[in-house]
Formats: sequence, C-alpha cells, structure tokens
Amino acid sequence: MMKQDPNRILRLVPLGAGGVAGTLLMLNRVLTPELTDSQARSDAVGVILTAVLVLTGLLWQQVQPRQPDSIILEGEQGFDLSPNLPDSLQTELAWASHLLLTNTVTRSILIYYQGQVLLRRGILAPKAEVTPGAILDRVLTKQKAIYLVDTKVYPGRIEFDYLPANTQGIICQPLGSQGVMILGANAPRSYTKQDEAWIEGIADKLANSLDLALPMDKK
Repeated sequence: MMKQDPNRILRLVPLGAGGVAGTLLMLNRVLTPELTDSQARSDAVGVILTAVLVLTGLLWQQVQPRQPDSIILEGEQGFDLSPNLPDSLQTELAWASHLLLTNTVTRSILIYYQGQVLLRRGILAPKAEVTPGAILDRVLTKQKAIYLVDTKVYPGRIEFDYLPANTQGIICQPLGSQGVMILGANAPRSYTKQDEAWIEGIADKLANSLDLALPMDKK
C-alpha cells in the first residue's frame, strides 16, 4: 500500500487559487458593460497577483522536496540476536539497530560478520541465512558502501532474498573487512546524505567493537 505525499494538496493551493482568481477576473471583465479607469487598474493588479500565485505554485512543484512513496514491507516484525555474543556486544548491537530503525527510513536491518548472521531486526523475511552475492562480495572486498537507491532497477537485488521481498532501497555498509551491515528501506531514494554519513559512523563504531570482541576469527 502506497503512502501518499501529505504535502501534495498544500503545493496545489497557489495553482488552484491563481486559476480561480484568473477565471473570476475574466468573467468580471466580460460581464462589465462599461469599463472605468479604476476598474482597469484593479484588473491589472489582479492579473499580476494571479500570475504570482500561479508562478509560486509551479515553483513549489519543482523546488519543494516530495516525500517518496513508502510501502508496507512484507514480513513479520522480529528481533533475532546471536546468543553466543558477549553481553556488552549484544547490548551495543541492540542499541545501534534501535537507533537506525527509529531515526532513519530503515525498516529491516541485518548484521553479517565472519560468515554468520549476528543480528536481524525489524521486518524480517522468512529466510535467515545469508549467501553473499556479487554486491555483498564487492562491499567486503572494497570496503566501500553500496546504496541501491531503488531496488526495482537493480537486477542484483535478487541476492538479497533474506530481506523482505518488496524492500525498496538497500544500503550495504561495510563493517571493516569481515562483515556488512545491511539496511532495507520501505521507500526508494529515501536515505539522505546525512543519513548515509550517520550510518557510516555507526558502522565504524560497531566494526571496532566486533573486531575487539571476536578477535579469534580474524585472518
């Protein structure tokens, strides 16, 4: 189900008001048998104001950002956390995932580290196992984030079958060289540059904590 932009009506107000005002001015001019100088001046002012309203409406359509359409992701709400982790690391992973779910458009989050899924939270798909595909392998190799802004236009999205099937946007954020934090959004093109920078900062902190807590598996 699509969530419509709540400001769409507000952006149409100047266009509607300008159109109505222009129509009334034209009718008034047509129905007036004799045009006086004062009425001509009033009509000129009215035309200018109408033009300003219409121009403002057109500019609002172009300039004001629109919220992307969001959907309800397919899956069940859940929180799976590996019980084999130290208590301090469990707490940090729970804290970080909560922040991301409540302060960004993220609706599904998964942390994959040293070949294991340590955390799944949010809207969960039936499949819990992660089989790295081309995109995840590239993130692990290059240690650079990849943002699929609109999954519909990326054929490689099929590798993310452990996220809800209708996930609209995906960020794969590296956790050092051994893991990836995978975020799924319910709207395309919905992460801002500020969101991306914040996600990167949280990932760097988690990578350091994971590296210290799970040193025995380092290569």
